[in-house]
Amino acid sequence: MAGEFAARKLKKDRKRFRWKKVKYRTRMLNLRKKMDPLEGAPMAKGIVLEKRIVEQKQPHSGLMKCVRVRLIKNGKQITAFVPRTGAINYITEHDQVLVGGVGGSQGGAVGSMWGVKWLVLKVNDVSLEMVRIGKKQKPVK
Repeated sequence: MAGEFAARKLKKDRKRFRWKKVKYRTRMLNLRKKMDPLEGAPMAKGIVLEKRIVEQKQPHSGLMKCVRVRLIKNGKQITAFVPRTGAINYITEHDQVLVGGVGGSQGGAVGSMWGVKWLVLKVNDVSLEMVRIGKKQKPVK
């Protein structure tokens, strides 16, 4: 069916068969944004539910300090990595934290971190790094 006057049908078929491709469907229906707990935003605030330790993937054997966070904007729960040595000691349950993406390709995890796609940037509106090195005090809310 590829005759001299078949262009219209061929074009129509191409348009229809595009929907069979997963990447096209995901892009057209905005599925990545809908599935993302941060809903397309670079950062979001949340409340710490619990501290948690996550084992690393092979071949690494360290224990990563993480926190379970409930996002304020939509109530979804995520696991966020707490960067640097000793930083977990400055975070307690019910603290308000600001989380951002870890920076993996396509919004994914980095390296040996198992499914951890976010990290803690601020605690009670003060930079976690400033609290950790002792330049600022964490306000008690």
